[in-house]
Amino acid sequence: MAARADVFSHDLNSAIDFRYAPLQWQSCICFTDYDSQKTLVGENGEFRYGHPEPNEILQLTVLGMEQDQIVRQWLDAPGVPIIHTRLERAQAEMELISFATNRPDEGRVDNVILRVTPKLVPSLVVGPALAFYSRRDAVILDCPERNRLVAGDQKGQLMVASSRPFVSRFPNGKGWMFRIRPGEPTADAPLWCFLRLPCEGQAYEKIAAGLQDPWGLLAEVRAHWKKWSPVEGSVSWRLPQPLQDFLTAGACSIFQMREKKNGKLTLQAGPTVYRGFWVLDGHWMMEAIRYLGFDNEAQRLLEDEWAGQEASGGFFAGAGREHWKDTGIAIFSLIRHAELAGDWTFFDKMKPGVLRAVKFLEGLRAKAVAEGSSLGRYGLLAKGFCDGGIDGIRPELTNTVWVLAGLKALADIVERRKLEGYGDALRLYRKLRQAFLAAALAEKRRHPNGFDYLPMLLKEDPQWQAQEPWALPRPQGAQWSLSHAIFPGLLFDPEHWITRGHNALMQSCVREQVPAETGWIQHGGLWNNQAAFQAEIHLWLREPDLARRNFVGFLNHAAPVYVWREEQPLRNSVSARQQGDMPHISATSELVRYLRHMLALEVDTELRLLQGIGDLELSAGEPLQIAASPTRFGRVSMTLTPESGARAWRLRFERGRGPSPSSVELPLLLGAKCKFDAVEGAPSKVENGRVQVSPDAAAWTAVWR
Repeated sequence: MAARADVFSHDLNSAIDFRYAPLQWQSCICFTDYDSQKTLVGENGEFRYGHPEPNEILQLTVLGMEQDQIVRQWLDAPGVPIIHTRLERAQAEMELISFATNRPDEGRVDNVILRVTPKLVPSLVVGPALAFYSRRDAVILDCPERNRLVAGDQKGQLMVASSRPFVSRFPNGKGWMFRIRPGEPTADAPLWCFLRLPCEGQAYEKIAAGLQDPWGLLAEVRAHWKKWSPVEGSVSWRLPQPLQDFLTAGACSIFQMREKKNGKLTLQAGPTVYRGFWVLDGHWMMEAIRYLGFDNEAQRLLEDEWAGQEASGGFFAGAGREHWKDTGIAIFSLIRHAELAGDWTFFDKMKPGVLRAVKFLEGLRAKAVAEGSSLGRYGLLAKGFCDGGIDGIRPELTNTVWVLAGLKALADIVERRKLEGYGDALRLYRKLRQAFLAAALAEKRRHPNGFDYLPMLLKEDPQWQAQEPWALPRPQGAQWSLSHAIFPGLLFDPEHWITRGHNALMQSCVREQVPAETGWIQHGGLWNNQAAFQAEIHLWLREPDLARRNFVGFLNHAAPVYVWREEQPLRNSVSARQQGDMPHISATSELVRYLRHMLALEVDTELRLLQGIGDLELSAGEPLQIAASPTRFGRVSMTLTPESGARAWRLRFERGRGPSPSSVELPLLLGAKCKFDAVEGAPSKVENGRVQVSPDAAAWTAVWR
């Protein structure tokens, strides 16, 4: 029996409140048009520069004894990455407005407006200052205006131009503080200071004109972002707040990671340590942008990935040479995008590459035998890199299980399309699956809570012999690959012991609404993505309450500007540190994927609708809609509309050209109170507690009352 899900507040805005947001965060202000300047803004409104790790910080603040206290940070609007940061001192309130500009006659510039207003007193003298923390030096340029900072010495490159003159600089023990001319603001006349930071080595003369017009620049940028759309083509979405805000802001974060690299247009996994290509992250990102309507871009990224296949047949990217699973993931991606596009031309063209990939994977079984480990005796792939919580080249199962998911997808499509010439792939899948299931029985362990589960490290790994209990492998560690193999890989049935054990394991470690200690932070931390992976599994298992618990918990770990860090400490942890990139675009992609799947979920040949819709999603009494959303059955449009004061709901469904699913399923209950009433326009029946609608019907309407 599934564990009881957490009880949520009755409405979305109460349930989703960022209660577990990281206390330190950063987000981007760059543009979505392949902007190479991935400027980060921290939780205090500071600019963070330098990759792969931020190593230079510029913080606009005021002088005095106390530290700035953050009140809140927010976006101008979701999908408008103009970042407002409100700070306070005992007698003053400060607002920082950070934004990027790219005027044709100026080039790319970072900008920040400081506005200081007194509180508790009618007026006070305020001394603005710019804190500068860096490995390099900076000085005030000796010019009549004294409003410029340059790198190094007086001949250095322009770093900062200010609307107010700089007075002096002094060390504060960590870097330099540059004093800015004081002022005496009142409640009606705040002090303001505007800084401009050229990103492309521009001279002062090129950006000086905008110094006295910060509000005009801000208006230009707002107008730019108002024209930007998170969707393309015929695709559209409509969700209740705050889900729509998450979707819009999340789409913006994804496309902010566009970049031109080696002459190609790419989409990166993050702005700093993940500013590159990872096959797995790329899979989720490409699927997410398909769901947003960017089919051509997703296809181009897929083709670039396959163009990078090595002569051996293997795929290698940011996770390293022993991340064997990347080759299985590449096969899985190739099939998924052919399904979503409804076009198998590129898949058929890549047949020689697919067969080379299969031969490469077969060679890894021989390599395992040569290594002499249990992997070889079992008939699995060679020692490899687990990733996601287990480091080093180890005797492990994550590579084999993801490769099996890729081979299963290939075997299914070969059978469905009656393809010839894939005999080696089918034989490898059968042999590897049989070997894996036998190995799993030998390697399973008993959890203290009384269930069997499959760890990802084999018993022969020395870490299982660690003397200190805290140094032993975490049972839930690196289970992410198994999560993917369960769904969307469909490698095991819902009642298989591996599926049951995995789900029991993930429920046994829930902290802060989500599975904890599943990734690199093995004590006192969490990997946000695991909650989203688990939410998908619960949708597949028809456990919407548990899916909702994981997904709401996932949302509540976002920063207030709708971005995630890869891993973060649990509240009150004294052993964990922050890990990975932020914004973590893989997490944002999971957001898009779950929102689509809660409305329309493909399970093999089945199409399940409204699988994740319940009282919480209906609480706003607002419509939910997706239009022209790609599926393996053609494009799907559906609108769920409230009637009679949300005491009834009507679903209008249309499916475009594509293969018919074997079944189309609806819930018998929509929330706790609305019962299925009728389907108009298609035959339907109630069976096994679910509504089955004729899968051949292209358009119909269903009602719950």
